[in-house]
Amino acid sequence: MPTINFMLADGAEHAIDGEIGTPVMYLAKRNELPGILAECGGQCRCATCHVHIDPRWAAKLPKMKDDERETLEFADGVDDLSRLSCQIKITDEMDGLIVHVPQSQYGADSEPEPKPKPEPS
Repeated sequence: MPTINFMLADGAEHAIDGEIGTPVMYLAKRNELPGILAECGGQCRCATCHVHIDPRWAAKLPKMKDDERETLEFADGVDDLSRLSCQIKITDEMDGLIVHVPQSQYGADSEPEPKPKPEPS
Protein backbone atom coordinates (compact mmCIF):
# COMPACT_ATOMS: atom_id res chain seq x y z
CA MET A 1 0.00 0.00 0.00
CA PRO A 2 1.28 3.48 -0.81
CA THR A 3 1.96 5.74 2.16
CA ILE A 4 0.51 9.26 2.04
CA ASN A 5 2.14 11.85 4.31
CA PHE A 6 -0.15 14.50 5.75
CA MET A 7 1.53 17.62 7.15
CA LEU A 8 -0.91 19.45 9.40
CA ALA A 9 -0.86 23.18 10.06
CA ASP A 10 0.20 22.62 13.68
CA GLY A 11 3.34 20.81 12.50
CA ALA A 12 2.05 17.29 13.17
CA GLU A 13 2.91 14.69 10.54
CA HIS A 14 0.84 11.60 9.80
CA ALA A 15 2.04 8.83 7.48
CA ILE A 16 -0.97 6.71 6.51
CA ASP A 17 -1.13 3.70 4.21
CA GLY A 18 -3.84 4.04 1.57
CA GLU A 19 -5.56 1.61 -0.75
CA ILE A 20 -5.12 2.00 -4.49
CA GLY A 21 -8.01 3.94 -6.02
CA THR A 22 -9.05 5.62 -2.76
CA PRO A 23 -9.20 9.41 -2.83
CA VAL A 24 -6.71 11.09 -0.49
CA MET A 25 -9.63 12.88 1.20
CA TYR A 26 -11.23 9.58 2.30
CA LEU A 27 -7.95 8.47 3.80
CA ALA A 28 -7.78 11.66 5.87
CA LYS A 29 -11.40 11.41 7.00
CA ARG A 30 -11.14 7.71 7.94
CA ASN A 31 -8.17 8.57 10.12
CA GLU A 32 -9.90 11.62 11.64
CA LEU A 33 -7.23 14.09 10.60
CA PRO A 34 -8.19 17.69 11.39
CA GLY A 35 -8.35 20.30 8.66
CA ILE A 36 -10.07 18.34 5.90
CA LEU A 37 -13.80 18.90 6.30
CA ALA A 38 -15.09 17.35 3.07
CA GLU A 39 -18.56 18.82 3.49
CA CYS A 40 -19.79 17.57 0.11
CA GLY A 41 -18.52 14.04 0.72
CA GLY A 42 -16.07 14.04 -2.16
CA GLN A 43 -18.31 15.36 -4.93
CA CYS A 44 -15.97 18.21 -5.96
CA ARG A 45 -18.54 20.83 -4.96
CA CYS A 46 -17.36 22.55 -1.78
CA ALA A 47 -13.53 22.92 -1.74
CA THR A 48 -13.39 22.02 1.98
CA CYS A 49 -10.87 19.25 1.27
CA HIS A 50 -8.37 21.73 -0.18
CA VAL A 51 -4.71 20.79 0.34
CA HIS A 52 -1.35 21.99 -0.93
CA ILE A 53 0.78 19.39 -2.69
CA ASP A 54 4.45 19.35 -1.78
CA PRO A 55 6.37 20.93 -4.68
CA ARG A 56 8.37 17.74 -5.22
CA TRP A 57 5.13 15.90 -6.01
CA ALA A 58 3.13 18.46 -7.99
CA ALA A 59 4.26 17.32 -11.45
CA LYS A 60 3.80 13.64 -10.57
CA LEU A 61 0.05 13.85 -9.99
CA PRO A 62 -2.61 13.60 -12.70
CA LYS A 63 -3.56 16.93 -14.23
CA MET A 64 -6.38 18.87 -12.62
CA LYS A 65 -9.72 18.70 -14.43
CA ASP A 66 -11.88 21.74 -15.12
CA ASP A 67 -14.46 20.99 -12.40
CA GLU A 68 -11.72 20.80 -9.75
CA ARG A 69 -10.18 24.06 -10.98
CA GLU A 70 -13.58 25.78 -10.89
CA THR A 71 -14.37 24.49 -7.39
CA LEU A 72 -10.99 25.68 -6.09
CA GLU A 73 -12.07 29.23 -6.97
CA PHE A 74 -14.19 29.08 -3.78
CA ALA A 75 -11.30 28.04 -1.49
CA ASP A 76 -9.12 30.37 0.55
CA GLY A 77 -5.36 30.43 0.17
CA VAL A 78 -5.26 28.79 -3.26
CA ASP A 79 -1.90 28.69 -5.02
CA ASP A 80 -0.22 26.76 -7.82
CA LEU A 81 0.13 23.73 -5.54
CA SER A 82 -3.53 23.62 -4.48
CA ARG A 83 -5.65 20.55 -5.13
CA LEU A 84 -8.87 19.08 -3.84
CA SER A 85 -7.94 15.91 -1.97
CA CYS A 86 -11.20 14.26 -3.07
CA GLN A 87 -9.94 14.38 -6.66
CA ILE A 88 -6.58 12.69 -6.03
CA LYS A 89 -7.02 8.93 -6.26
CA ILE A 90 -4.15 6.97 -4.75
CA THR A 91 -1.90 5.01 -7.11
CA ASP A 92 1.24 2.93 -6.52
CA GLU A 93 3.26 5.83 -7.94
CA MET A 94 2.05 8.07 -5.09
CA ASP A 95 3.94 6.16 -2.40
CA GLY A 96 5.49 8.91 -0.26
CA LEU A 97 3.14 11.69 -1.49
CA ILE A 98 3.26 14.73 0.79
CA VAL A 99 0.16 16.90 1.23
CA HIS A 100 0.01 20.00 3.40
CA VAL A 101 -3.33 20.58 5.13
CA PRO A 102 -4.20 24.27 5.65
CA GLN A 103 -5.04 25.72 9.07
CA SER A 104 -8.62 26.35 7.98
CA GLN A 105 -10.81 25.65 4.99
CA TYR A 106 -12.64 28.97 5.55
CA GLY A 107 -9.82 31.48 5.83
CA ALA A 108 -7.88 32.66 8.83
CA ASP A 109 -10.53 34.93 10.32
CA SER A 110 -13.76 33.31 9.26
CA GLU A 111 -15.86 30.43 10.42
CA PRO A 112 -18.44 28.43 8.52
CA GLU A 113 -21.98 29.70 8.54
CA PRO A 114 -23.86 28.10 11.43
CA LYS A 115 -26.50 25.62 10.40
CA PRO A 116 -30.03 26.77 11.23
CA LYS A 117 -31.65 25.06 14.16
CA PRO A 118 -34.83 23.15 13.40
CA GLU A 119 -38.06 24.91 14.25
CA PRO A 120 -39.84 23.42 17.26
CA SER A 121 -42.99 21.59 16.30
